Order: sequence, then structure tokens, then C-alpha cells
Amino acid sequence: MTRKTAAVAALISCLFMGSAQAACIYPRAPEHIPDGKTATFDEMVAAQKAVVQFNEDINAYNTCLDMEMAALEQSGQFDQPRLIELRAMQAKKNNAAVDEVQAVADQFNEQLRIFKAREKKD
Repeated sequence: MTRKTAAVAALISCLFMGSAQAACIYPRAPEHIPDGKTATFDEMVAAQKAVVQFNEDINAYNTCLDMEMAALEQSGQFDQPRLIELRAMQAKKNNAAVDEVQAVADQFNEQLRIFKAREKKD
């Protein structure tokens, strides 16, 4: 199953979720960002595509978290203090996901700068 398919499946499962069970699947970051000093053009393009896909997957994950929270709020299963706690947990998950995708993008961009500088010398 591709990451995009997994993200779509997570979103669909969120639509049908009615309990406090976590249905949103946290996407996996790209396994490898090539070294800009030695990477080929094709490796850099593949890495860029992987980073873009990861960003899309994180956006889908965060959308799923939002839908999950909305479903919990509408379910009437939880009192206000518990909903506040659940919102705080959801915000932490969202922030951690955004931080990770930013770190991955920063790592890729650093290697891309190195790659481009190397290409100018050749």
C-alpha cells in the first residue's frame, strides 16, 4: 500500500469513527535523504517527490485528527474537561507532525543546496 493510499484510508476510517480509538495513521517519513555531495540528479528528484508526498501525508493525517476530534465532540461521550484534554492531545500530535515534516524538508533543502553548489562547479 502506498503512502497516499494509506493516508486516504486513514481519512475514510476517520469518517466512520465514533469512539475515542485512534484511527489516524501517522505517516512514515522518507527513509533516506541523499547526500548532496554525491547524489545523482535522479536521486534528488526522487527524494524531492518523497518529501512532497510526506508533506501531503502529514496534511492528510492532520485532517484526520481534526475529523476525529470533531467526531468525539459530537459523540456526546465526553464531558468538557475530557474534551479539553483530548483537544490538547490532538494539538500535540498535530504540532509534532508539522515539526517532523519541517525537519525533513529542512534536511532535504540543505542537501539540495549542496547538490546545486556541486553542480555549478562541474
